[in-house]
Amino acid sequence: MLDFLLSNIGQGLIYAPMVLGVYITYSILDFPDLSVDGTFPLGGAVAAVSLLAGWDPIIALLLALLAGAAAGFITGALHVYLKITNLLCGILVMTGLYSVNLKIMGKSNIALLKTGTLFPSNVENGTTLNLLYALLISLLIIVVIKVILDLYMRTYSGKALLAVGASEQLVTTLSVNTGKMKIIGLMIANGLTALSGAMMTQYQRFADVNMGSGTVVVGLAAVIIGRTVFRRVRFMQGSTSVIYGAIIYKIVVGLVMRLGLDADWMKLATAVIFVLVIVLQRVTAYRQKAAARKGGGSRA
Repeated sequence: MLDFLLSNIGQGLIYAPMVLGVYITYSILDFPDLSVDGTFPLGGAVAAVSLLAGWDPIIALLLALLAGAAAGFITGALHVYLKITNLLCGILVMTGLYSVNLKIMGKSNIALLKTGTLFPSNVENGTTLNLLYALLISLLIIVVIKVILDLYMRTYSGKALLAVGASEQLVTTLSVNTGKMKIIGLMIANGLTALSGAMMTQYQRFADVNMGSGTVVVGLAAVIIGRTVFRRVRFMQGSTSVIYGAIIYKIVVGLVMRLGLDADWMKLATAVIFVLVIVLQRVTAYRQKAAARKGGGSRA
């Protein structure tokens, strides 16, 4: 049981940067960015090729981050300058990235079995100590990301980014370039998603062109879980809650797999979990509204 928890918490932390990216696009910018299904394997592809070329694993993560940011810039530019709808922008970039990822890797997948990474070799079938070590590495990375992200959100640019998501029209009247802020937000979000893909590649020691399939669903489910479960916990608001949401999501998926579900049904199970999360969110919101109405009626 301990190994199960260590493994799934560790994987949840690996997905956490991607979940933070989805949180930025969907919750802050209100931008349904489907390109994350392409930027996740983009990060994996860049990391795999970099490691095979002899680059340091940390440098491989940073290169993946930059590649993801470049993809985010393209998505934002298509929307801001060419006035293409946000949903279509994500689809276009996701589709294009499939070919880009194939070109980067030179084939559909790359194995890193004999290549050094940040994580111990054969983590999943290794010892409890290996799983703990992998978890601590993932935790360290996500703590650094969280601190940097929180510091950025306190700057003028970060506050402008938050304001664009809250009220774009109001921000426009304050002479803030909303298009520029959207592009910055998408660059940060996709950079984090690619970083997550690079971490997963180093963890599982292979990169695959299809490893990003369903990533946006996983990210949204984690965001909704975190914001629903920790809605009333004051110190777990915003980005902190979605990190815990990623961990909870991976544990739930791990429990489903532990019950003997065939791996072929994994995508369907993910979709079902996502639907259940949405239902939970709406039931919670309905109860809160009902309680508020009841409280208002009693005061009257």
